[in-house]
Amino acid sequence: MDTKHIEKILHYREIKPTAIRILVLEAMLHHASAFSLSDLESEMGTVDKSTLSRTINLFHQHHLIHSIDDGSGSIKYSVCRDDCQCSLGDLHVHFHCNKCGNTYCMESISIPDIPLPRNFRLENVNFVMKGVCAQCVR
Repeated sequence: MDTKHIEKILHYREIKPTAIRILVLEAMLHHASAFSLSDLESEMGTVDKSTLSRTINLFHQHHLIHSIDDGSGSIKYSVCRDDCQCSLGDLHVHFHCNKCGNTYCMESISIPDIPLPRNFRLENVNFVMKGVCAQCVR
């Protein structure tokens, strides 16, 4: 993906494009499955952990990425669709492969609407299915 397109994505989310932010988003966009901070650290050895962490937090605040707690012990992230605002209506199922450890967004599968008892207010949902992914089943 070229730099101009990455800058356009950052502008759309009202994030000032800097050299580091462009590099980090480019690395994120290369992932077919969710990624962790340590995944990015190993790929981007020249960028220090605190800079990566601040960039992830900024991207998360501006709904460019969403976080996933897949039970693996480290928070994973995935780049959001252009129309995503990380509202309850944008939530979707995630799938964690017990064999390879990858976590995938299942954007076409919405989280079911589960009625809560009176006086409870839903603020977030974490729906992770676990099993074996299509690549590992082969």
